[in-house]
Amino acid sequence: MTALPNCLLIVTAEVDVSVETDWNRWYDDVHLPDALACPGVLAGRRYLTSGEISESDRGQGRRTSARLYTTVYELDSPAAVETKEFAAMRGWGRFAPHVRSQTRVVVGLA
Repeated sequence: MTALPNCLLIVTAEVDVSVETDWNRWYDDVHLPDALACPGVLAGRRYLTSGEISESDRGQGRRTSARLYTTVYELDSPAAVETKEFAAMRGWGRFAPHVRSQTRVVVGLA
């Protein structure tokens, strides 16, 4: 990753254990390379956090055990997620029913 990116795309997902092996294979071998080939996507790195997490929903808190995947992409600008190439490779297809939670945030740093 570069020292000072202009923009980050941060994606998190919690995936059902029943598809986790296939999910990781697809993400590492297909999705991540496709994303990195898009114009304006400079770098990307995946992380896995496992253990107890705190969640809140409408003021109600709870603690659960989870495995949360996070991918941080460096972008040259927020426009990188609006290209036709990026739109064409987005989507988790057959995994969508197995993704329990997901977030996607584009953060401009410049």
